[in-house]
Amino acid sequence: MQGTVVKLDRGYPLVEACDGARYRCEHATALVKGADVRAACGDRVEISVPNGHDKGIIEQILPRRNAFVRKDPTERMEPQVLAANFDKVFVAEPCAQLNVRRLERELVLAYESRAEVLVLLTKADQAESAEALDRVRTLVERVAQGTQVLVVSSEDPESVEAVRAHIAPGEMAVLLGKSGVGKSSLVNLLVGDEVQATGAVREGDGKGRHTTVSREIVRIPNAGCVIDMPGVRGLALWDSDAGIDAAFSDVEELAAQCRFADCRHGAEPGCAVRAAVADGSLAQERFDSYIRLRDEVKTAKKRVEEARRIKSRTGHPRRWKG
Repeated sequence: MQGTVVKLDRGYPLVEACDGARYRCEHATALVKGADVRAACGDRVEISVPNGHDKGIIEQILPRRNAFVRKDPTERMEPQVLAANFDKVFVAEPCAQLNVRRLERELVLAYESRAEVLVLLTKADQAESAEALDRVRTLVERVAQGTQVLVVSSEDPESVEAVRAHIAPGEMAVLLGKSGVGKSSLVNLLVGDEVQATGAVREGDGKGRHTTVSREIVRIPNAGCVIDMPGVRGLALWDSDAGIDAAFSDVEELAAQCRFADCRHGAEPGCAVRAAVADGSLAQERFDSYIRLRDEVKTAKKRVEEARRIKSRTGHPRRWKG
């Protein structure tokens, strides 16, 4: 039978079949030992439930429409799929402790999924003043390069309803952000019930505790569904060229004006990107982020290619430090 992975935690995937029945499942040996593939939250799967077996078996993962992918945080040079088959990505960043560099990275990975992307500026009620909130929003809109930005406050029901309006019935959205940005609180407000545990942010460093430890599909009344993901600390890029193109469209537009098509934006003559940095129309920090993320993707690709060559010779993948 077919079903959808609706929850992924530290145990076995929970699969909901077409008739609504739910089964805790393990992966078929052929998936794990052959291609070393694991189902992600949102995956459509084929499962069997053998007589006398206490779990279902995921026999096949059906082709994905899209996926949210990062580099495996272990030493392996492998992609890790965090969610699949969704329509939108909500990138959540808090008003009071905005991290521009993290926002840029989140936008790259969100755009790489080929889904529609929105930025949620959360905890607006904690802003020092209306003027401070306006400044943060202006900064986020500049970084987001045309991506829609919604300001959300738990004290403002209309702001929560604005988020709900972007999750149409039948749609699935991924809610992305580090711990403590208010993702679980937002889900509770959307559902109208305490379906997700919430926790305070530490005063010392502003970091949140991991109150959500599973990736789970949550149904929103009068709307679609949200995949509430645990706070993701590591967001190492994988094959993210298209995501960088979208997230840094301002830099890419300048790059198209460079004298040489293969300009690396270093010492080459006629570099429109470096000229924009020099005249102040492109911030040095944004250019540095662009180059850093581009270099990260190039390095990952080289390591993947080398790991493949080693595996083809020895039959064993190479593990990388760092």
